[in-house]
Amino acid sequence: MTDIAIRASHLSKCYHIYNNPHDRLKQFVAPRLQRLVGRQPKQYFHEFWALNDVSFEIKKGETVGIIGRNGSGKSTLLQLICGTLTPSNGQVEINGRVAALLELGSGFNPEFTGRENVYMNAAVLGLSNEEIDIQYNDIVAFADIGEFIEQPVKTYSSGMMVRLAFAVIAHVDADILVIDEALAVGDAFFTQKCMRFLRNFMKKGAVLFVSHDTGSVKNLCSYALWLEKGQILQEGTPKEVCELYLEAFYEAEQDKSSTTKLRVIKKPDNDALPLKDHRMEFINASNLRNDLQVFKFAPDAASFGKGGAQICDARLLDENEHTLAWIVGGEKVILRIIVEVYQDLDSPIIGFFVKDRLGQALFGDNTFLSYKENTVHCKKGDVLKTDFIFYMPLLPSGAYSITIAIANGTQETHEQHQWIHDAIVFQSESSSVASGLIGIPMLEIKLQTLGE
Repeated sequence: MTDIAIRASHLSKCYHIYNNPHDRLKQFVAPRLQRLVGRQPKQYFHEFWALNDVSFEIKKGETVGIIGRNGSGKSTLLQLICGTLTPSNGQVEINGRVAALLELGSGFNPEFTGRENVYMNAAVLGLSNEEIDIQYNDIVAFADIGEFIEQPVKTYSSGMMVRLAFAVIAHVDADILVIDEALAVGDAFFTQKCMRFLRNFMKKGAVLFVSHDTGSVKNLCSYALWLEKGQILQEGTPKEVCELYLEAFYEAEQDKSSTTKLRVIKKPDNDALPLKDHRMEFINASNLRNDLQVFKFAPDAASFGKGGAQICDARLLDENEHTLAWIVGGEKVILRIIVEVYQDLDSPIIGFFVKDRLGQALFGDNTFLSYKENTVHCKKGDVLKTDFIFYMPLLPSGAYSITIAIANGTQETHEQHQWIHDAIVFQSESSSVASGLIGIPMLEIKLQTLGE
């Protein structure tokens, strides 16, 4: 028995584009007449290859993310896999029942009620009426749209349609899930419910997940494909592929980008309120102490940017400004970033993200808001020094990195001059964090019994 859930082999899809309706009619009639008189048939259309020679495999129990800009061929690929489009070349091999959540509301009849659409969609996915009867109450409970289940779907909001569509595919006992961006419409509570279902499904089934949210791709997927102009441009680990995709996005937004090496932003010395976990004395005397081993700044780490400034140094310091090779979680630290300026900048922004091993941003900040009303101007040849002073959160055991960037402009509109992935790497050796991505110092925890 094969362990391949989906195999795409040299998959291509070509559309015929006509300049006007008359050309479509000519293409239908003229070539036949031209062949009758022995002439070479004339072509009245031009070809658009929405997908061109795409090949990949997805194994059972594997979750693959697909990222790419609008028009890159993502939706076409999913429709070919689901069988709603026929490929021009190549073939798709599917092993198992496919449940798809494609374009919002696709597959729904707007005149039918929610109940009728549940039965219709579940039947299309291969369930008998008896099987749908058994699952119906669970589907309605999952969707949680109340009395609207008896109303026509045309009266639904976009969020309600997503709820109903996802509820159906979550209860059809599928082997393969295909999801196209739809979860972005749901509210936070429903999204969390979907994520719990997905994580449970991923243990046994195959998932093909399309999203513009690189954070979700890095969080959910074990492998990623980047589609560009109908072809696979990159494939590999979600972290690597999403970083390359981010670089390409900035290059497209601000013309040609170059990788160069990144000087004064000094943050006012504000006295922060003391923030100390009341358990730290006990924790730090035990094997639960959150020891973080810090490695040196890596100026040659993967980076991108226009090159108008370059990060030449970054390090973590203690309150006495001594460079740290080890940090204890919960202690105050200084992240110092030094930038050399190669062109005049009227509104420089320096920032950072702390990311986990999957590339998920855990926390970060930048200088924009602090200096929005008092912009620091710098000239070619200046050096910028930025200090971010904060309490290092408690971190679960594992590998972490700090991404550092220098840009010019505003939060919404800016030119990225250098962005260094994994500029500083550190390792959490042990931790008292019981759950979640990070732990925060607890000022106090109270437990007491309440009398009658």
